[in-house]
Amino acid sequence: MSIVVVGGNDRMATRYKDICESYNCKAKIFTQMPSDFENKLGTPDLMVVFTNTCSHKMVKRVNSKSQKYDIPVARIHSASVSALKNILDQYCG
Repeated sequence: MSIVVVGGNDRMATRYKDICESYNCKAKIFTQMPSDFENKLGTPDLMVVFTNTCSHKMVKRVNSKSQKYDIPVARIHSASVSALKNILDQYCG
């Protein structure tokens, strides 16, 4: 399963990736918005958005991509490790 994590803390990016790998998921982590963001998202099986640490522009791009390709989006206010694990338990467990 492929996952895109949008938002979160810069220092936690490698930890987010490790957690996703422990659930046998490939992950792309975007803590900040790069150029050509919408194309870099790809077409994952799930998008996780940490809404507290994410810009409105990033959320808009995620929403448009998810509607276009019918990709589920999990929105979490907290950018904590336990919040990510709870989402992965629901979708990957």
